[in-house]
Amino acid sequence: MTTLLRGRLLSFKRLPQSLDDTDSYAYESDGGLLIESGMIVATGPYADIKAQAPEGVVEIDHRPHLILPGFIDMHLHFPQMQVIASYAANLLEWLNTYTFPEECRFVESAHAERIAKHFYDEMIRHGTTTAVAYCSVHKTSADAYFAEAMRRNMRMVGGKVMMDRHAPQGLLDTPEMGYDETRQVISDWHGKGRNHVAITPRFAITSTPAQMEATATLAREFPDLHIQTHLSENHDEITFTCELYPEAIDYTDIYARYGLLGPKSLFGHAIHLSEREADAMSEAGAVAVHCPTSNLFLGSGLFPLKALARREKPVRIGVATDIGGGSSYSMLRTMDEAYKIQQLLGERLNPLESYYYMTRGNAESLSLVDKIGTLDAGTEADLIVLNAAATPAMALKMEVTKSLTEELFLLQTMGDDRAVVETYVAGKPMKSILQ
Repeated sequence: MTTLLRGRLLSFKRLPQSLDDTDSYAYESDGGLLIESGMIVATGPYADIKAQAPEGVVEIDHRPHLILPGFIDMHLHFPQMQVIASYAANLLEWLNTYTFPEECRFVESAHAERIAKHFYDEMIRHGTTTAVAYCSVHKTSADAYFAEAMRRNMRMVGGKVMMDRHAPQGLLDTPEMGYDETRQVISDWHGKGRNHVAITPRFAITSTPAQMEATATLAREFPDLHIQTHLSENHDEITFTCELYPEAIDYTDIYARYGLLGPKSLFGHAIHLSEREADAMSEAGAVAVHCPTSNLFLGSGLFPLKALARREKPVRIGVATDIGGGSSYSMLRTMDEAYKIQQLLGERLNPLESYYYMTRGNAESLSLVDKIGTLDAGTEADLIVLNAAATPAMALKMEVTKSLTEELFLLQTMGDDRAVVETYVAGKPMKSILQ
């Protein structure tokens, strides 16, 4: 079936430098998007695209709403849906009190499959069409995660966590088991449907040097796979990690020593980097993934997004919810908090930048911008439709909203899942099915 969507189209070409940087994005006030077999085949002014459409095309009119690429979430934890909103003093207390006991439940296939359905429902409800998730240490959790992704035909990244120390017995593997099970997950799921398997050592605290060596072997054997882990989230974590690896120069150097620092390496948090570490990240092309709601909730610190981006050796940046340390599944709520963090640091994050990061920016950080993150012809039709008047309070504010950037900022500041009218996955409307 060929589908023609009509609405206001917004897609980014590069990172906007200011609110006046109109060359950084493409905007059509009355746009048309032609979709065939899950792919965008043409995009532009509605009249032009309508003229190209075949006879009998199915038209869906989303005016006056905005149509954007689907949101991309660069870092979250699939087994932590029931950990969200858990009261604790800091990261390490929160992990030991809530997170680790909850993740032990994912040894049971039935539980993992039940949570996977809820997880994907929330992604679609909030307009997230691609996410990068940690499963638990159990292969059953990765199987449930990727099977549900295939059922919904979503382009998802994920991995079985590897951890062999400093966690409950029910959450530990061994270097050999972590290696063997990760290889099996790769064999079972990578490249099946739209799935991407990521090599996933949780963080250096929970992996012995022997397991880090096993991870390094996987990275050598599968150089095209993403690698995801955590880095420099919390001062106590940094101190403990460096005590465990005294031969390393610093936290980042631990990963570098095991060949885990490269252009497909995704480091959650990376708040407290030294200048040396930021240089090493930049030179390797590694990605620092900003998790603003989690950083605030756990009191971890203020991520210096603007400072890292404007360095002489800039660091690549992604943005993410970090459920369940993060407090919202919504990328809109996430970027609202990112804006506030930059305000506290004396910086400005304009709304064009925010939407770039949620779409094209995160796609670039995943090295997947040829497939997702834009409305370009030849890319996959993962799209969202946003309504800036979704609630009475938003509608009242919209009465005095004069520009596209003001509308985007309103959506970011007041919007959530209610602002997402529809979520399209490979051209198929998915949110309306949930309602």
